[in-house]
Amino acid sequence: MIISRTPFRISFFGGGTDYPEWYRLHGGKVLATTIDKYCYLSCRYFPPFFDFKYRIVWSQVENRKQREDIEHPVVREALQFLGIDRGIEIHHVGDLPARSGMGSSSAFTVGILHALHALEGRMVGKRRLMREGIHVEQKLLREVVGSQDQVSAAMGGFNLITFEKNEEIGVHPVLLPKPRLEELEGSLMLFYTGILRTASTVASAYVTDLDAKKRQLRILKDLVDEAMEILTNDRGLDEFGALLDESWRIKKSLGGGISNPEVDGLYEKALQAGALGGKLTGAGGGGFLLFFVPPARQAAVKAALKDLVHVPFKFESSGTQIIFHESEEDYEEVERLIDSQGIREYRELEDLDLLPYAPGSKVKRIPETQKVD
Repeated sequence: MIISRTPFRISFFGGGTDYPEWYRLHGGKVLATTIDKYCYLSCRYFPPFFDFKYRIVWSQVENRKQREDIEHPVVREALQFLGIDRGIEIHHVGDLPARSGMGSSSAFTVGILHALHALEGRMVGKRRLMREGIHVEQKLLREVVGSQDQVSAAMGGFNLITFEKNEEIGVHPVLLPKPRLEELEGSLMLFYTGILRTASTVASAYVTDLDAKKRQLRILKDLVDEAMEILTNDRGLDEFGALLDESWRIKKSLGGGISNPEVDGLYEKALQAGALGGKLTGAGGGGFLLFFVPPARQAAVKAALKDLVHVPFKFESSGTQIIFHESEEDYEEVERLIDSQGIREYRELEDLDLLPYAPGSKVKRIPETQKVD
C-alpha cells in the first residue's frame, strides 16, 4: 500500500505566461506558493480474486476489467504511460473541491505518478515528476493547461518559476526573513465561491490566440518582477495587495470567461470591506478568491463575504511526498497464472440451474434423486 500527499497551490502573479504556446516564443514567469491543503492518493496492487482488474474510487467508483475502459483520464493515461498492466486499486480524497482553481488536477496527476512509481519500487525525483506531469496533461491528454501547476505540485514551496523559450523550467525559492513571510501569510484570505469550472475550458477561450494578447501578457510577466521587488525590499506589503488588484484587472481583459458578474460582485464587496486586492486563484471563471487584507480589516471582509466558505491556510514547502509505504502480499504469480489460463466467469446463483424450486422462483427444482445430504 502506497499513499502519496501532494499540495495544492495559489498563484500570485504571472498566470497565463506559463502556457507553452506563449513561453516557447516569449518566455514566462510565475510567482506561486503551495499551501497546507492536499490531494491524497492511495494505491496498491489489486488482489486477483475479483471479476474485475481495476478499482478506481474518486467522485465515481469504477470497477473495470480492461485498462482502456477506465473513465478517469489521468489514471488511464498514467497506467499506460508507466507501462503498468497489473491490477490496481486507487482511492482519492482531497482537502479542497476539485475544479476550483487550486491546481487540484495537476496535484492529482503528480500525486498518482508519484504513488505508482513508488508502488513499482522506484523513488523518483521531483523534477522528473514535474516533467512527467506536464507530459501527461499536455501531450497525452492534450488539455489546454499551463505548466506552473505541475511544477508547484511536485516541488512545493514559495517559488519564482521561470519558463524559458527552450522549455527549460527554473524553480527559484523565494527566501524571505521569517517575520516578513509571516506578515505576508497573515495578510492573505481565501474564500470558496462555490462555482465549479474546468480550467482547460476557461483557458481555451484565450490561449488559442495569445499572440493577440501580447501587451497584457508582457505586463503580467513584468508584474512578477515588481512583486519580487516589493517582497525582498523594505517596501510595505500593502503594495503587494495593490499589485494583485492591478494584475487581476489586466488578466480579466484576456477573455470574457475569466470573470463573470457574480465574481465581480464578490470582489467589489471585499474591496469595499477593506481588501487591497485579490484574484481568482486559477484560470478563472470560479473556484477560490484570494484577497490581500491587512489583519485589522479581515473581520470586516469575512463579514462581507459571510455566505462564502472561508478557508484558513498556511504556506508549505514539502511538495509531493510518499507518506505511507507498507508491503502487502504479492499476488503477481497468481495474477500471471489467471491471466494466462483464464478463470470461470463469475455468475449469480439465481442464474444457475442448481437449487430446488421455490414458489415464485425462476429456478427449476432439482430432482429428489439428485439431492445430496
